[in-house]
Amino acid sequence: MEVKLKVELLQHTPQPEKLISAAAKLCYSKSGIEKLMDGLDEDKVNKFLEKLMEMGHESPIEHVSFTFGIEGVSRSLTHQLVRHRVASYSQKSQRYVTEAQFQYIIPPQIAEDERTKALYVEAMEKDQAIYDAIAGILKEKRYNEYLENGESEKAAKNKAEKTAIEDARYVLPNACETKIIATMNARELLHFFNHRCCERAQWEIRELATQMLKLARDAAPLIFKNAGPNCVKGPCPEGQMTCGKIKEIRKKFENL
Repeated sequence: MEVKLKVELLQHTPQPEKLISAAAKLCYSKSGIEKLMDGLDEDKVNKFLEKLMEMGHESPIEHVSFTFGIEGVSRSLTHQLVRHRVASYSQKSQRYVTEAQFQYIIPPQIAEDERTKALYVEAMEKDQAIYDAIAGILKEKRYNEYLENGESEKAAKNKAEKTAIEDARYVLPNACETKIIATMNARELLHFFNHRCCERAQWEIRELATQMLKLARDAAPLIFKNAGPNCVKGPCPEGQMTCGKIKEIRKKFENL
């Protein structure tokens, strides 16, 4: 069953921009800790943030974090996502959750052609049938083995199911839908957006990054004002691999 991407900003550091301003204030003033937040009205916060971003002094923005709930994405996407290591992740387990009638992601170029889509759906249905068959065989075999070893019926059933699906999952495709919670600090998010909002990023993670940026910008507009691919605030760094659409990309992220 095909599913669609869904992203929610579950939580973020309260008053993120004011907190970053307080951290920056500590670096450049004699203020004591108890008075750091004093006098930080909207105008002063704006000035602190503009100065920080202009100077490239990004360490203070590490003090705030954002937590996203993500679903309707493929295992292929999350393999790329977790390469961003300055982050925390919690993902739906295929060892503990049975993939009965698993949902899946269809790449747009496959979906737009009737022939490739038919072959793709057929492959997903075959994977499901094989997964179910292997899981069923292993579950029955191991259940009997656990009973013979003196396990109770309840314990034997639970252990057999768990060990069966953790082996059967090896036949599941990268297209298999998953859910994940991701937490990143603001500095890592800017880095993530630089790379994954770029047109050279794969379509699925690019769409995820763009949706995450929109949510982050709504929560902290000053921090993420100029966020996006590298070409938003400078020349394209991709050389001969450039998409050649710098004007369109800048306009897209300006109006996000």
